[in-house]
Amino acid sequence: MGGNREPRGLIVGNYCHDVLIKDEVVLAETLGGAVSFISAVLDGLDITSDYVSKVGSDFAYSVNLNHTPIVSPSGKTAVFHAYFTSDPSEIRREDRVLKRVQSCNPISPSDLPDEANFNFGMAVGIAGEISPETLEKMFDICDVVLVDIQALIRDFEIDGTVKLMNLNETGFSHLLPRIGFLKASAEEAPYVDIEEARKSCCVVVTSGKDGCTVYCKDIELQISPFTTVQVDPTGAGDSFLGGLVAGLVHGLAVPDAALLGNFFGSLTVGQIGIPKFDSTLMQKVKDEVQRRKMQCDEHDDESRFKKPSDHEQFIASLCTAKLLTTDEVLDPDPSYANHQMLFLKNSVSVYEEPIKAMDP
Repeated sequence: MGGNREPRGLIVGNYCHDVLIKDEVVLAETLGGAVSFISAVLDGLDITSDYVSKVGSDFAYSVNLNHTPIVSPSGKTAVFHAYFTSDPSEIRREDRVLKRVQSCNPISPSDLPDEANFNFGMAVGIAGEISPETLEKMFDICDVVLVDIQALIRDFEIDGTVKLMNLNETGFSHLLPRIGFLKASAEEAPYVDIEEARKSCCVVVTSGKDGCTVYCKDIELQISPFTTVQVDPTGAGDSFLGGLVAGLVHGLAVPDAALLGNFFGSLTVGQIGIPKFDSTLMQKVKDEVQRRKMQCDEHDDESRFKKPSDHEQFIASLCTAKLLTTDEVLDPDPSYANHQMLFLKNSVSVYEEPIKAMDP
């Protein structure tokens, strides 16, 4: 995905309003949607992208002018409620229960640009807004497309509770060979035939405290996590995907790019809502990525999946950058601090957004 030309991406998925509720108390109302978290990473690393998102006339937030959504005058903005509990008697696999309480209009193929000049695309729907036809057009106008599996397998119960369905029961399964990278959480992975998918695309499974695993053909790589204090898990997987893409477009080997994904995921769970990345930290990351880009040779299909000899040094450099700016990253402004103290948990590694799922 890396190259000499300036990288340009196409990010497709709707914004939403997120309401975070703990023990029946509303702790925060924030801008949400995968595009919000991904843009925070890509903008911070100076990666130019076009964004195609839809909202209703009730959209409550301002976004970067370059990321302005399509407003559907007769439609509503998607709204999600995330329910958390501190009751130790309510032990369950899910870290939260996620409900869609309002949906938005879908993104149609005609909403996408017609020119085929994007060197990467990201299909990151949150509420079924991306159809197979829209994804097919992304394949036509992007050199490579990365897909978050939640865009393909999310379904909703009558009360709006998010549930998952098997990929082969959706209208997307025949498109799997055209996907470049497929990202799934450990909770979502059982709904995909990983062994089959890895034959035609690179599959990345995020696994919380265990980091992530990269699968491609006969290659399987475990990528280290970054330990962090979790405040809110929302958006961790989205920021992971943004970091992964940033590494790939800058020409990093896949293991290094996945490590960068783990890094940004770990930063995101330390804040409520859209992360505010410290500018000093982002500059250190950009400098380190550029240094590695200058040192590494052009990767062929085989070598790009091998861990570089200095992969451990990359881990150390990112850890150092994070330590130097930890206070600023975890406490971006006083108004966030109060919310974060209410949400604060034990020290854990970054994890995805586990939700209620149907039995596979």
